[in-house]
Amino acid sequence: MNDSAGKIKLPTTILMIVAGVFMILPFLWMISTSFQSPSEVFSKWLPSKLDWSSHERIWTGSYNFVPYYLNSVKISVISTIGAVFLSALAAYGFARIEFKGRDAMFLVYLSMMMIPPQVIFVPKFIMFNWMHIYNTHWALILPGMFSIFGVFMLRQFFMSVPKEITESAFLDGAGHFKIFFRLVLPLAKPALATFAIIDFSWHWNDYENALVFLTSPELYTIPLGLQNFILENNVDYNGMMAASSAAIIPMILIFLIGQKYIIQGISSSAVKG
Repeated sequence: MNDSAGKIKLPTTILMIVAGVFMILPFLWMISTSFQSPSEVFSKWLPSKLDWSSHERIWTGSYNFVPYYLNSVKISVISTIGAVFLSALAAYGFARIEFKGRDAMFLVYLSMMMIPPQVIFVPKFIMFNWMHIYNTHWALILPGMFSIFGVFMLRQFFMSVPKEITESAFLDGAGHFKIFFRLVLPLAKPALATFAIIDFSWHWNDYENALVFLTSPELYTIPLGLQNFILENNVDYNGMMAASSAAIIPMILIFLIGQKYIIQGISSSAVKG
């Protein structure tokens, strides 16, 4: 039986390795191209020597990516912190506080995920204009603090926490806020870290909302800055690859730092009946 299982696993492993190589090839080509000279772009896979001029141009040239980076960091960090806290608070309410119509309200709230974001662009534009936050970073930060997916994911985790733990805290005189902050949140670190990584990546890569609600170039984020750079330098493949490489550096760092939480957090937040 073990021999047959091993025979099945070996082809699967080989297939996954081949698939992984094909998936990572474009990424490796992007990095390699960013260090090549213009004459080597379509003739070589590896640069004959490391040419840093494209990277220097991205950070110190006339098209400087530093403001885009700072804007993206500001929006992504504030939005993620707000989304993690508010989602955890709402998820605890749906998972642990009994009130009439709770499950029906949660289903209605969850159904909002089926509404395409493009449908509410006009209402959001009118509301942001009325609130005087159109063409400001708050037009991206405030909506980004509310995540239906985050509430769903963290609710599933909180439901997996044994009720006996919270009930014993109630018997000791603790209220919901004390239980939430001192008992439930420490247990939810893997799920919170997983959601934070996912949510940060959403905000960092958000192109559509930034395109609609930001009009001043000094407010642009990385996706908008990268798109404008590509439009203005559509034959500068080295520069485009250098800019793209710079854009994904934070995502790689975030993943490397929090990768140990991802599988643990997703598995512990598995859907329960």
